Amino acid sequence: MLRCLVVDDEPLAIDVIAEYIPKVPFLQLAGTFTSPVEALMQLQKEKIDLIFLDIQMPQLTGLQFMNLLQSRAQVIIISAYNEYAIHGYEHDITDYLLKPVSFERFYKAVEKAARLADIPVKESPIPAATDFIFVKTDNRMVKVNLSDILYIEGLKNYISIVLSDRRRIITLQNMKTFEDLLPGQRFFRVQKSYIVNLEKIDAIERQRIFIGDQVIPIGEAYGPQFFAAIYSLGK
Repeated sequence: MLRCLVVDDEPLAIDVIAEYIPKVPFLQLAGTFTSPVEALMQLQKEKIDLIFLDIQMPQLTGLQFMNLLQSRAQVIIISAYNEYAIHGYEHDITDYLLKPVSFERFYKAVEKAARLADIPVKESPIPAATDFIFVKTDNRMVKVNLSDILYIEGLKNYISIVLSDRRRIITLQNMKTFEDLLPGQRFFRVQKSYIVNLEKIDAIERQRIFIGDQVIPIGEAYGPQFFAAIYSLGK
C-alpha cells in the first residue's frame, strides 16, 4: 500500500486527484494540503510513500519542496505547464502529468510508482475509466461529463468543448493533449481541428459528419481510421 499526499494550491485540482486515489487498490490517501509548508511538517510526523505535487505554489515552489524533501518519498508532478518537466526529472521524479489529468494517465503513473516500491500490481484489477474529466477554464476546474460532449473544436492555442445543451467551454489546451484524455472507442479525431463523439453523430454523408445543425468535414488523413471504426460498430 502506498500512502499518498496531495499538495496543490488549487483546492479543485486537489479534489480531482483525491477522487482518483480511492479507485486504486494499492493507494491510500493520507492527507491533502494547499500549503507546501504544512505538507513538509506532516512529512516529519509520518511516513509517506508518494506525493502528488504541483509546481507553481506560493511559499515554496514544487522544485524547492523536492529539495527539502530529500527523496523521502516518490513524487509525481501534476502541473499545467510542461516546461518544468526537465527540472522535475533532474529530481528523479516518478512521473510528470499535465493538467487536466485523465484517470487512465493517472493510473499509469501510480502503477509505475507501485513497481518502484516493489508492490505487485499485475493481480490488481485495472479500474474502469471515469465518465467525466475536469477542464481548467477561467481559473476554475470544471467537471465535464463525457456523455454531454458533442464535439471538440481546435482554436489555435485553445479548444472549444461543445456540449449537448450548446454551451461551449473554452480552455487553454492543444488538440493532441486533449485527445489523449478521451477514450478512443468513443471519441475520434476526424480532422486537424475536430474531435467528435461517435455517440452524438446523427448522420454521415460522404466526407461530412452531421451533429445537430453542425456539419464537420472529415479530413483525408483521418478518414480511413474513422470509417473503419464506424463500420465496426455496424457489425
